[in-house]
Amino acid sequence: MKLIINGDTKEFGQNVTLKRVIEELNLDGKVMAAAVNMEIVKQNEWDSRVLKDMDKLELLDFVGGG
Repeated sequence: MKLIINGDTKEFGQNVTLKRVIEELNLDGKVMAAAVNMEIVKQNEWDSRVLKDMDKLELLDFVGGG
């Protein structure tokens, strides 16, 4: 299954959850917000949100600065 993550296409197995994608990308603990197909997904729903082929994900972290 292909997913588009922050503009890059990546391959994953079937029935993968948003949380699993974040873990496989070694971003666990770094991602603060996630959207699937332009819809914000709350953090407590990441482990139950099953993704579909060609879903578009935006994974965001917040960086301080000035």
